[in-house]
Amino acid sequence: MRRFPAEWEPQQGILLCFPHNGKDWPGKFQAIQWAFVEFIKKVTTYESLFLIVVDNSHQSKVISMLERAHVDLKKITFISQKTNRSWMRDSGPIIVKNGSKREALNFNFNGWAKYKNYRLDKHVPEKVAETLNVPLTQVMYKGKPVVLEGGAIDVNGKGTLLTSEECLLHPSIQVRNPGFTKADYETIFKEFLGVTNTIWLGDGIRGDDTHGHIDDLCRFVNEDTIVTVVEKDKSHPNYAPLQDNLDRLHNASLENGKKPNIVTLPMPKDILFETINLPASYANFLILNNSVLVPVFNDPNDRVALNIIAECFPKREVIGISAIDIIWGFGTLHCLSQQIPE
Repeated sequence: MRRFPAEWEPQQGILLCFPHNGKDWPGKFQAIQWAFVEFIKKVTTYESLFLIVVDNSHQSKVISMLERAHVDLKKITFISQKTNRSWMRDSGPIIVKNGSKREALNFNFNGWAKYKNYRLDKHVPEKVAETLNVPLTQVMYKGKPVVLEGGAIDVNGKGTLLTSEECLLHPSIQVRNPGFTKADYETIFKEFLGVTNTIWLGDGIRGDDTHGHIDDLCRFVNEDTIVTVVEKDKSHPNYAPLQDNLDRLHNASLENGKKPNIVTLPMPKDILFETINLPASYANFLILNNSVLVPVFNDPNDRVALNIIAECFPKREVIGISAIDIIWGFGTLHCLSQQIPE
């Protein structure tokens, strides 16, 4: 029986991929690399890191940068693998428990059903499974590969999963699995993730390149508590969809029939770069063994969000990580990482 552990359960480590391709952050690539060094330094303070690099030459360059920032290299296992991008939440494997053992699931990343250059990323699950020495399963349903990104789902480890209709059920935009219904997805969630109860939210935030990933919207912080982002400005395009999601959560039930506790998180003010409104969200935090890393945006609500998240995780250190440059790639800390359960 498979089960996808909750993110706050004990982790062996975190999977990251050091940026080597400036196309995801045009004009900001130098800044991004140093922002990444700071991200790595925080992760390795608390646990081990599995870091994908292109090759030995790239690894040497990365080590030089990490040494300058006094990062503990003993905490890092390097994995050589060419990639198109660095978004490990989506192209990396999802590690589940299968009985007493671990299993890596390959959910057939296809560039969010939007970009054509993902062929290198398709090899990431195999390489990570090989490094961890765990079996790899390609997820299939009715004879076809299932496409599902890690950023599209969040679980409480007890049987309930959060996802969004915009991401998985839109009939014409970024369609991952043409013709799939809620029942199809829920069958897949049960077989591969041990999920018996799915809470469907509606639409995601404006500017989200993935078209509705849940990790920019709402997250479990323990088995019966969900934090969800809300917009206070009634004239803002995010106001109505986020209120709809809040209503859905208040009407939802957990796998045990009980109502979840709902905590609201603010949104930062719009971050505009060039002509684009970027999908900045405090919900894109990453839970580590003894810490929670939260993206912050030089915004008055940074402090508000950090305090709310700190109350949700009283036994973990809550640390803000500047994501003002990282968000130019349309994602932040959670999108870039994937936890590896013990």
